[in-house]
Amino acid sequence: MPCFDCLTFDNGYSQLPASFYSRVMPQALDNPRLVSVNPKVAHLLDLDSDDRDDMLAVTSGQRVPAGADPLAMAYAGHQFGIYVPHLGDGRALLLGEVRNVHGERWDLHLKGSGHTPYSRQGDGRAVLRSSIREYLACEAMHGLGIPTTRALCLVDSDTPVQRESLETAAAIIRVAPSHVRFGSFEYFYYRHKHVELRQLAEFVITAHFPALAGRDDRYSLFYREVIKRTAEMIARWQAVGFCHGVMNTDNMSILGLTLDYGPFGFMEAFDAGHVCNHSDVQRRYAFNQQPDIGYWNCACLGQALLPLLGDDVDLIKEMLGHYPDDFSSAYSSLMRQKAGLMTQEKSDSFLFDNLLTLMQKNGTDYTLFFRRLCDFEPCRENAPLKVLFKDQDALTQWCQIYSNRLKLEQEKADTRQMTMKKVNPKYVLRNYMVQIAIDKAVEGDYSEIDHLLALVQKPFAEWPEYEHYAELPPNWGDVLEVSCSS
Repeated sequence: MPCFDCLTFDNGYSQLPASFYSRVMPQALDNPRLVSVNPKVAHLLDLDSDDRDDMLAVTSGQRVPAGADPLAMAYAGHQFGIYVPHLGDGRALLLGEVRNVHGERWDLHLKGSGHTPYSRQGDGRAVLRSSIREYLACEAMHGLGIPTTRALCLVDSDTPVQRESLETAAAIIRVAPSHVRFGSFEYFYYRHKHVELRQLAEFVITAHFPALAGRDDRYSLFYREVIKRTAEMIARWQAVGFCHGVMNTDNMSILGLTLDYGPFGFMEAFDAGHVCNHSDVQRRYAFNQQPDIGYWNCACLGQALLPLLGDDVDLIKEMLGHYPDDFSSAYSSLMRQKAGLMTQEKSDSFLFDNLLTLMQKNGTDYTLFFRRLCDFEPCRENAPLKVLFKDQDALTQWCQIYSNRLKLEQEKADTRQMTMKKVNPKYVLRNYMVQIAIDKAVEGDYSEIDHLLALVQKPFAEWPEYEHYAELPPNWGDVLEVSCSS
């Protein structure tokens, strides 16, 4: 029996009313080729990662597993600040929801499955380059300890698709506990379908917040939890230097997962106002705007939940009022960990503000700096750090402030250094690394994808064979542009 047919499907979303989705069958790809399988995700689903024929058949849309119930989810969303009432899964299908042997619930979401009623003028396909980016990005974020969707496998094909140029279609199976978004709630709110809005809230609470089920205040507590998860997720983004690129409300997970990888990027030369999305001409989703956009998106969700909260605007404002502290608490804690500071001092904010200003002026590589800071020793030359800065005097002044701050800590230097290397990655998924994998894949060589998959699963480890990926990126990487079509 094929491995997917052994899964235990528990398709709760498809039991909701028909207004929540459209039933659609996947459209098969031409001459599909299995590019990569992620064994770690296969294990989550109790799947045999060696059953490559079945992986290929299901991911390419050639067959639907027994027990699956494919559907395209309906949702709306604020895109670049403007409400768009009719979005939905335009190139993806929820194949079904499965439970593994541990009772964990996982959505199987086939991305690149073909045209749906929500495709608008699109073809419903995903191109190879964007599929490679998402496949690797999911695992890179998971390896860094950041909540995220994940991906089971990746398939290439000969199906032609037209973007800026003619490309080939690909597909991935995305895996997450849920693919419900902020925009899922907006979809029913703005249509004045309050019965369906309540049904969606009950479905999400029962499935993912069972401790709240049945409580009179479950909707407000649910909203409070979503705010907290969102703030903490974005704090993790900021601490590791991750830029999402398209923080529309339809790309915001109700579970606080990083969702929908398009024009993402990891910070290289530090620039607080960095925009990783070439399509974002208004710079709405710049790196330093992400925390505020998270707040704005939570406010949009609060608006959509008003009918469930007795139209109590003051309650929404009260819940939103927790967001700044949720974010600040998480972010400051993460930054102290990155600097090896186990205690909290009032001067810490000055220490980090001073550092980020210095890094911005010097164009210092964000990831390399913090990794090399792990080996910092007071009163030493610290040459690996110095080569990252043009203004040596300013760096020396900051190092003195940092040295004085370390004197307030009780941990020994070697313990501090070891602890710091567990939170400061040596490797992040830089755009040029993905581009190398894409260029090779276009020529039919998929080997770099699996190499990078293994690397980003252990980003804090030493990989002698990939040491070149732990150095400054090549100059040609600076001119890479990533847009919404990516």
